[in-house]
Amino acid sequence: MAKRSVLGLFPEEQVDTAADAMEALASAGYNDSEYEVLTGTPYPEGTFGEAEPVHKLFRWPLMGAACGFVVGLLVTAGSQLAYPLVTGGKPILSVPPMAIIMYEGTMLGAIIFAVIGIIIESRLPRIFMGAYDTKITEGYIGVTVTADESRMADAEKVLRDSGAEDIKRGWE
Repeated sequence: MAKRSVLGLFPEEQVDTAADAMEALASAGYNDSEYEVLTGTPYPEGTFGEAEPVHKLFRWPLMGAACGFVVGLLVTAGSQLAYPLVTGGKPILSVPPMAIIMYEGTMLGAIIFAVIGIIIESRLPRIFMGAYDTKITEGYIGVTVTADESRMADAEKVLRDSGAEDIKRGWE
């Protein structure tokens, strides 16, 4: 079944009304993943009663650092073993030059994986944005509900009963 999106617009002065609308949506049986707040003003997380998102961005640079370290170790050790330069009884694998390359590989891996992690954790690119109105950038607060077509009439009713000034519709 196709999903639809509906947007309820609340004036910026009515932050409590928008929070009440989200509570009404939750009590009407909508999941946390089916509705969200859109606003041009940065509010602290949890202002509207929504669940705070769990960020796992810290994992990405750690994985990248580990991969970069291993690649740096393999490249330096592999090249020294593939092309050995025996000079006066010194060891073939020399640690100080290897440490520089491993450090650079660690930093490069951490940076590349951090950028990839930011893109993935930010859910980019987001193909379907749902219903949207330019009034949100002018100070209105939008509560968007994205669910099956059969539940859109109920979502519109909940948003109207909660005090939404305007209702906009969108398709997925």
